[in-house]
Amino acid sequence: MPVPWFLLSLALGRSPVVFSLERLVEPQDTAYCSPGLSCHLWDGDTLCLPGSIVPVPGPVLVPTHLQTELVLRCHQETDCGICVRVAVHLAVHGHWEEPEDEETLGGAADQELEEPRNASLQAQVVLSFQAYPTTRCVLLEVQVPAALVQPGQSVGSVVFDCFEAALGGEMRIWSYTQPRYQKELNLTQQLPDCRGLEVRNSIQSCWALPWLDVSTYGDDVRLVLNVSEEQRFGLSLYWNQVQGSPKPWWNRNLTGPQTITLNHTDLVPCLCIQVWPLEPDSVRTDICPFKEDPRAHRNLWHAARLRLLSPRSWRLEAPCSLHAEAGLCWQALGGGPCQPLVPLLPWENVTVNVSSWEKLQLQECFWADSLGPLKDDVLLVETRRPHDSRSLCALEPSGCTSLPSRASTRAAHLGEQLLLDLQSGQCLQLWDDDLGALWACPMDKYIHKRWALVWLACLLFTAVLFLLLLLKKDHVKATTRGRATLLLYSADDAGFERLVGVLASALCQLPLRVAVDLWSRRELSAQGPLAWFHAQRLQTLQEGGMVVLLFSPGAVALCSEWLQDPAPAPGAHGPHDAFAASLSCVLPDFLQGRAPGRYVGACFDRLLHPDAVPALFRTVPVFSLPSQLPDFLGALQGPCARRPRRLGETVEQVSRALQQALDSCFQTPRAPGPGRTMGPEAGDQT
Repeated sequence: MPVPWFLLSLALGRSPVVFSLERLVEPQDTAYCSPGLSCHLWDGDTLCLPGSIVPVPGPVLVPTHLQTELVLRCHQETDCGICVRVAVHLAVHGHWEEPEDEETLGGAADQELEEPRNASLQAQVVLSFQAYPTTRCVLLEVQVPAALVQPGQSVGSVVFDCFEAALGGEMRIWSYTQPRYQKELNLTQQLPDCRGLEVRNSIQSCWALPWLDVSTYGDDVRLVLNVSEEQRFGLSLYWNQVQGSPKPWWNRNLTGPQTITLNHTDLVPCLCIQVWPLEPDSVRTDICPFKEDPRAHRNLWHAARLRLLSPRSWRLEAPCSLHAEAGLCWQALGGGPCQPLVPLLPWENVTVNVSSWEKLQLQECFWADSLGPLKDDVLLVETRRPHDSRSLCALEPSGCTSLPSRASTRAAHLGEQLLLDLQSGQCLQLWDDDLGALWACPMDKYIHKRWALVWLACLLFTAVLFLLLLLKKDHVKATTRGRATLLLYSADDAGFERLVGVLASALCQLPLRVAVDLWSRRELSAQGPLAWFHAQRLQTLQEGGMVVLLFSPGAVALCSEWLQDPAPAPGAHGPHDAFAASLSCVLPDFLQGRAPGRYVGACFDRLLHPDAVPALFRTVPVFSLPSQLPDFLGALQGPCARRPRRLGETVEQVSRALQQALDSCFQTPRAPGPGRTMGPEAGDQT
């Protein structure tokens, strides 16, 4: 990602944000103070001896705050140096002591008490300055008038001009009084180099300084040194350390100008760059541009290595100093993150993680080779309590299972055996201290013993599965052949029978297993209509099929007749009229509420309106064909049946066939069947 480096280039480019400094032309050190105070700078430096803290005898002046400012001390227009101006803020500390017995002393005590309270306060303030290669201490004498002496109140400040320092170094300042009444104040600051100040033309040591730019080039970083041709300079890349000396990484003596490319994987937060001209006593410029870069912090953790020296010691190797915490953890068999021990043992250095930039972890398992493969071991946690009591639990993905336990985990089932293995010395101790211990116990012998049970369970499972397959055999066959469908109709005339035949043939293409008396004349004659229908109905319903009642004007008349007189005269209908014979079995299903889900009704467009069907039979869906053909086919197939891929084409083909058969019925003179009354008035016999 080039964006972070683009922002970095803006911050450290050839024209950084700079600010100008005040110029001092006085070569001597001076001191001045706030209005109302008087101060004096002692000649020469003094010894830097803070001494011990002494009790406060009464109100005294003490330093409370240090403030610094950079200025230029110039001997000539182009011969200047950096100088540090220091302001010390002062306050009154302590109180006047009250006399022990005011009544005894009387007026004399009052007079003696008023004299010091009306006097001014004086203090000797020491400023100690340290910046390589300079160490100085100066003494400032300050006097505060009595009118400003208020215990606990600030009285003003005294300013010292100034401590000369070198560019790019670190300075430390201390302040205290003589004698010392409190801990000394201290201040540490980093002095800027030639890049951060508008001093290039005023300080001669900055004239020949190489100017360094950091920019991006794709995923890499470019260091561009903008120096004149043939100028020789030194360049050093090093890892800055919080403790100890810097670790050098790369050093070169080069001739300008130069462009050096760094791979983005080499960047770490502590990577710093130092550049200087190859001249005696030259000023060196240091920048550390990657301190806040997220990718540099990721690279640092990728480069870090955790080394286990023994079960109780470790070493973390990384280019930069790291602030991290470590603790014992454990990992489940399937991998995943390392989980803390439950119950917790004292923190030790096994797992290292950091939360400052992103939560990353380094982990190392010191028991991996103790007892062979990790998958054959179980980790036991021993917790020790006062009075020589202890408890044991086994680490599992669900938590730490107490031993012994009645839980349904593997460790709970083998709890007694694991405790015996621990007592007999078969477990290896991995950790031990005053609060607890860790033990690794092998599990391979228990795994081998359980193979027989596993085989027995497999055989039992196979037998049960085979039995289930046998029980489901008939159902699977039925599902493969399609759902059973029984068509019942009244043979009004030859044209209506042809219409029923067209519908039955079309339903067989879905596929459905269709039973209709048109195709079973021989069985119908041999068994009789009532026996044949009873057998077909029983088989269809047992297989989860559907009985279809095809209503016509003749069927409606028969239903009305049965509803009015449930015992018609024998022989009133034809010998092959299964519909008339079936009403004795169909009516009880409707009257007792068993019909929904087992029966559907249907009629043909223009031949009979669904409202003409008797109300008793409209307790199940009644479809008009072919206008409601898709819903009719869906009801026959059922909600769980697999629909044909080309159901739309099938519906269209069946609809065309039924429509042609209907047209033929209305074009051909219809001869009434035996026992039927045909004509317009037939539809009104409901």
